[in-house]
Amino acid sequence: MQKLLIKEIFHSLQGEGARAGENSIFIRLANCNLNCWFCDTNWNDGEPLTLEEIYEKIKNYKSKWIVWTGGEPSLQLTSEIVDYFKAFGFKQAIETNGTNPVPSNLDYIVCSPKVSVHILKQNFPNGLDEIRIPVQKNQPIPPIDLLPSSKHYYLSPVFLGKEKERFDININNLNYCINYILEYPEWKLSIQQHKIWNVR
Repeated sequence: MQKLLIKEIFHSLQGEGARAGENSIFIRLANCNLNCWFCDTNWNDGEPLTLEEIYEKIKNYKSKWIVWTGGEPSLQLTSEIVDYFKAFGFKQAIETNGTNPVPSNLDYIVCSPKVSVHILKQNFPNGLDEIRIPVQKNQPIPPIDLLPSSKHYYLSPVFLGKEKERFDININNLNYCINYILEYPEWKLSIQQHKIWNVR
């Protein structure tokens, strides 16, 4: 019986990007193939759950959106798993670091890239829905025409604070993003609003 290693499951509002404010079910998968210093998530361990057990945990939430997040969800998520939840009427999004291809039957793909542009193009040959780049002050930002095609291109200022609890907005990072977007209007600003709203 297939199991996923689950860090947590919770019901909240999407806090970032084009779907910000939408009622969503978050399924955080354990493990990651990177260890970014600014990561705000403890993804090291988890509980093995069958797909049936996951469905039992989420079936009464008043949402039809599942957001697969992590860690790095592409390490565990398959098209068969996506199909299982589609059969119950769920739409599904993924938030990935771009290091691996993702199932083609997802409804919404968000990449916060942590790899080179040529790997992104290799992993997302058909494009995606959002590219959302975590940004620090003075960080080089790739030209959009070098990136995979996307419906939305966002800059997201990195929050600071205690490791794995980075809830403090950094004004320098924010201002850098704002000034960059004023110069390059093809980009948009995405703030981690759930941290400001004080929801998960």
